[in-house]
Amino acid sequence: MIIQKKILNYFALIALVMLSGCEKKTDTKAVRVEIQKPNILFLSIDDLRPDLGAYGNVEMKTPHIDALASTSMLMLNTHSQAAVCATSRASTMLGYRPDSTRVWHLGDKFREINPDAVTMPQYFNKSGYYTVNIGKIFHNYMPDSISWDEPDLKPAPYNTAPYANRDAETYYYTKEALAIQKRDRDLFKAKRKGKIYGDGWNRGPALEAADVPDSLYYDAMQTTLALETIDRIKDKKQPFFMGLGFYRPHLPFVVPKKYWDLYPKGSVSPAPNPKLPENAPVMSANSNYELRNYDNPYTIGRPEDEPVPEKYADSLKRGYYASVSFIDACVGRLVEGLKERGLYENTIIVLWGDHGWKLGDHNGWGKMTNFYIDTHVPLIIKQANQTEGKRIEALSELVDIFPTLCDISGVEKADYFQGTSLTPLFSNPNLEWKDAVFTQFRRRARVSKDGNEYMGYSMQTKQYHYMEWYTWDNDTKEKGDYAAAELYDHAVDPNETINIAGQLDQKQNVEKLSEQLKQGWRAAVPKIKA
Repeated sequence: MIIQKKILNYFALIALVMLSGCEKKTDTKAVRVEIQKPNILFLSIDDLRPDLGAYGNVEMKTPHIDALASTSMLMLNTHSQAAVCATSRASTMLGYRPDSTRVWHLGDKFREINPDAVTMPQYFNKSGYYTVNIGKIFHNYMPDSISWDEPDLKPAPYNTAPYANRDAETYYYTKEALAIQKRDRDLFKAKRKGKIYGDGWNRGPALEAADVPDSLYYDAMQTTLALETIDRIKDKKQPFFMGLGFYRPHLPFVVPKKYWDLYPKGSVSPAPNPKLPENAPVMSANSNYELRNYDNPYTIGRPEDEPVPEKYADSLKRGYYASVSFIDACVGRLVEGLKERGLYENTIIVLWGDHGWKLGDHNGWGKMTNFYIDTHVPLIIKQANQTEGKRIEALSELVDIFPTLCDISGVEKADYFQGTSLTPLFSNPNLEWKDAVFTQFRRRARVSKDGNEYMGYSMQTKQYHYMEWYTWDNDTKEKGDYAAAELYDHAVDPNETINIAGQLDQKQNVEKLSEQLKQGWRAAVPKIKA
């Protein structure tokens, strides 16, 4: 039984009894009581891997998210459907997987590909919710205005024309950083002489620590705007669905100095798997091009090349950690703001990361692989009136959020969802659950080391991570010949250091896993009806 419905039915019964008693002398007609659905605060955090205190990272300082997690459902083994923003977010927000959304990489615009798609906010709007969007919920430049009653709200002064085509993560706060950004952007625009992504603003230092207040930073401004917007809409007759997308810890790692001070030099552990896996096929790794776009004191090579110097790797890790701690402070302000307004108890909070991010893992910096470090994501779900938290080990996926949110808000689920509601686990975390979860990634030719295009299909079971790579024709959108396989045994190699797919003693295991991968997500759903 769903916890939320039990609570609503209980209070509805009390209200009916009380009101019936009051009306007894004057009116014998039955009294109908309307219980408003819970509000929904939907928090997307860009590039957030599960490096949080609640997930066991003792070096990461995230007291506010940890506090939220302590009274929420903490999903410990959630995976993204693809380790790239546009693909992951389209799948999560539509409720079906990349081969169904046909959004396989950056630049694939889900609304052009699926003009009649009903997104999560549209779906909840049809069920009576007032929907508001602040920040990055869909991919950059894809706010999908038709999804929201109030789309793409931005804090002043960034809600003006000069900032319309600029990514919110591209703002710097020191004279030195701004000068470097201008120089690099001018050089880049002169070289390209044409339309360029984000008007070339995604240039500048990879790191910045300005000694200025939080309130000057875009994500802090978004937090203030969110609370101001809640004040404006909280008394509507409709419950609200607010999608709030934070930009950090996306590159560049630009946050106030006080968050950097939380992580002194050398205080953050290096990656436990600093090399590409042994026997990794050529298409498995990304090229680190995202970090290379920024101004770095050292040459950033591919994962197959020499690693960045230890000193700079330490700075990058500290910058990522500082960025997460900054967002943690923003989340803390939001939660406290809901409590001050008397809205916290009757608000569902969903906090999720769209994919992981390598911090020197596999000698990589960024996402865009099928490695576990890129697919594993945090997912925290606080139901309305929930006071007791649970840690849930079962395999889950971001595509499960949509049906789960329907169940805990009392909204009917669609029959086309390709995820599974997690609510049975909320009552019994030890249920036998999914046999496997599924991810995929399209390796573009211009990024692949051998210059060829591939599609990689990935399956994570309780013990094994298995992948198959195929050639890919992006004109016909069809996979071609089998190219390579990867197999990692997490029982003995949780950091994925050795690809054992080619070992003779794994032949039968590979055949079994290959067949399971071919059967796909439908064959892996829980045996109980969710």
